[in-house]
Amino acid sequence: MSAFVIDAFEFSRSNGLREGATPVAEMQRFTSDLADNSGTLHWSIQGGVLREGYPSLTLSVTGTVQLVCQRCLAPFAYPLDSSTMLVLGKDDEEADQIEEILDNESIDVIVGSRTCDIRDLLEDEALLALPQVPKHDVCPATPMLDALKSDKPSPFAGLQNLKSE
Repeated sequence: MSAFVIDAFEFSRSNGLREGATPVAEMQRFTSDLADNSGTLHWSIQGGVLREGYPSLTLSVTGTVQLVCQRCLAPFAYPLDSSTMLVLGKDDEEADQIEEILDNESIDVIVGSRTCDIRDLLEDEALLALPQVPKHDVCPATPMLDALKSDKPSPFAGLQNLKSE
């Protein structure tokens, strides 16, 4: 059995803790959304039990990844810093009941496993931490953007005259 495979329920009950660093290149689903597969993600997973008695896992992922700006199409460094709590149910029915009882949007309830691969959980967390539309705060000057900002009149400028008639 892999060192990354845990019994999620036992890990939670015993307040287990694992920490590590994983090269981005080893996360195949994650790298498909990136400009390149450079970098390393640092992570931790902490087991626990909620006061209501439900087992939980707290995942944290940090690191810097390269994304492609959707405005200028240039790569840029994006700092990833995400943490989430997962509450474990034994099956779909119990997970739905727990979600209804807790009624907390900031907590995700999932079906736990006795053979849970934490790499999958960490990759999911990293994927969810990416922006839907990655972009620079301020794009650097690029020839393509400069060409779009030229002083040529807009081909649609004449439409304004038609509107006023």
